[in-house]
Amino acid sequence: MRIEIKRIYEPAAEGDGRRVLVDRLWPRGVSKQSARLDEWLKDAAPSPELRTWFGHREENFERFSELYRVELGADPEKKAAVKHLLEVAKEGKLTLLYAARDGTANHAAVLREVLEERL
Repeated sequence: MRIEIKRIYEPAAEGDGRRVLVDRLWPRGVSKQSARLDEWLKDAAPSPELRTWFGHREENFERFSELYRVELGADPEKKAAVKHLLEVAKEGKLTLLYAARDGTANHAAVLREVLEERL
């Protein structure tokens, strides 16, 4: 049960396992064919309001992480998305795909932590 995060703009690899896009918006410049997704799980993404507030500013990341964790535990659609991802992760390798430029201060990194804590 390994969970990785990977930028959607990186090429797909055989070792990715199940590839799940966890962004609410489709990434610019990526065709559905080149993305090689197994699933697009929009409900796992932060709310539009939280995403806008965060603005991918590193100084907001700690508070963003806290608020996103609250959303993941409180919003019914997000709770269902987390449950689904946990089931997928138990079956084998899971790669969470995201479009953000920052490889560490992004919602996929927080989501991976939440999933790993619950496995």
